[in-house]
Amino acid sequence: MTSLLRYRAALLLRSHRWLPPLLLYVVLLSIGVRPGEPVLSGLGLAAGVLLPVSAWLVRVCVTDEPPAARDCVAAAAGPWRVHLASVLTALLAATALGAAGTAAVTLTGHPHGAGRLPAAGSGFLAALTCALVGTAVGALCNRPLLRSTARSVPATALAVLLVLIPGGSPAHAAMSELVAGARSGTAGRPLLPLAVAAVFAAGATAVACALSSRR
Repeated sequence: MTSLLRYRAALLLRSHRWLPPLLLYVVLLSIGVRPGEPVLSGLGLAAGVLLPVSAWLVRVCVTDEPPAARDCVAAAAGPWRVHLASVLTALLAATALGAAGTAAVTLTGHPHGAGRLPAAGSGFLAALTCALVGTAVGALCNRPLLRSTARSVPATALAVLLVLIPGGSPAHAAMSELVAGARSGTAGRPLLPLAVAAVFAAGATAVACALSSRR
């Protein structure tokens, strides 16, 4: 699996298809987060922005090879292993973006009673939660479940909205906990939303990998 991850990461970097998600993340952060605002509310927004970016990265990673090349790699390593490596590569890339965004917001935001280090820890947990939910959305809304771009892109956009708005979503819960912490000046730990997001991501990835072996 390590060699597959290195292979998928090299494909991602060489394709330069990571640039649009990166630019989207940077632009949304620069628009939504202002220097000097409460750091926890800024971290909540930064985490939420990461969710659609994570879903986009999954699409990039599962569609960045021509069908013939993908079939050759799948024949050598197994379809489900190749698909798993693609999804994990996207998750790792999103996690790296989330860590960088968390650091930037922590350095430019105002603590307002919450220490910078505790706030950064809470912000990274929320970012990881949103990255996991975005990864699950990307796994369910792209190949092998949805192969057509005309279906997968609108489905991804709709799914992102659905998991950001409802109060029952782990991503929404993690963001709300940070916003509430900004009002009280305390940095909570969104561990329960993180655990739910991890289960959701694992289940969605398992379904996608199982179907990749059948199709």
